[in-house]
Amino acid sequence: MKFVELTVHTTTEASEIVADVMWNYTSYGVSISDIADVIALQKNKDGLYWDYMDESLTGDAGARAGDVLVKCCVAADIAEETCRDILRDIREAKERSGGEIPFGTLEDVKREVDGDEWRDIWKKHFRPIHLGRIVVVPEWIDYAPAPGEEVVLLDSNMAFGTGEHETTSMCVELMQAYITPESVCIDVGCGSGILGISALKSGAKKAYLTDIDYVAVSSAKHNCELNGVEDRAVVAHSDLLQDAEIVGDVMFANITGEILVRLAPSIPKNLKGDGVLILSGIIESRLAMVREAYAAVGMQVVRETRKGEWFALVLRRKGE
Repeated sequence: MKFVELTVHTTTEASEIVADVMWNYTSYGVSISDIADVIALQKNKDGLYWDYMDESLTGDAGARAGDVLVKCCVAADIAEETCRDILRDIREAKERSGGEIPFGTLEDVKREVDGDEWRDIWKKHFRPIHLGRIVVVPEWIDYAPAPGEEVVLLDSNMAFGTGEHETTSMCVELMQAYITPESVCIDVGCGSGILGISALKSGAKKAYLTDIDYVAVSSAKHNCELNGVEDRAVVAHSDLLQDAEIVGDVMFANITGEILVRLAPSIPKNLKGDGVLILSGIIESRLAMVREAYAAVGMQVVRETRKGEWFALVLRRKGE
């Protein structure tokens, strides 16, 4: 199968936003080549992950200081329209930032690639990631966990969610403080299934995973089987929030701020009275908007955390 690889030149500060836009349009992987990451790793060459770094990154002429390359792959037959939509949304994100975030040149380059070539290149950038007690490990890498670690194996060729993105890592780290052996968890917009699977590996009794993208549902089911948690996971190709019969102790929604606001009136009905809601995928300019939307439905923020340009919130019902 032929694909078109779209490369956008941006900055370290805006790279995750550009990548997030790309994830809205592709299920075939997104990569970020940032010389700043290489420099940070060079400070700790004895670290666990160095061997998983693609050495070609250090010589990538495009990844010069201040120039970050964000790449995605889209099917060739829809590439023209899809690339146009991606670039439009990136420009709109730049405008919404109001100049607070430097986006760089946003120069774009397109080239045709073979599907197998893209998958092989993408795999080189994925390495084990430590998120509290959870270690997210590519299924093609042999990893021996340390005492107390729980491994989440991930074959994430098809759907978003590897743990590398700040929004995902914050959710995985935060959930570990609230999950008990009796917890029922709900993952809204599950992508690869990383949050629901991490919840089960953290000790939750059951997890409901839902997504409106059939590719994500297929990937999440596969990853649940890969991790041996399929007997405690329900993966649905639907909007689970339409089902008021399913209620959880801990709910995750790692989506954009605008969609989180839209979901605010619906989410509380799927959360138990003393339940915990973890929201992520929020940039600073949308933070107040999200807070206000959930305050209006009786939810109060009990914890806020930030990584890079992204925020995550932990909420409970007021009075709990």
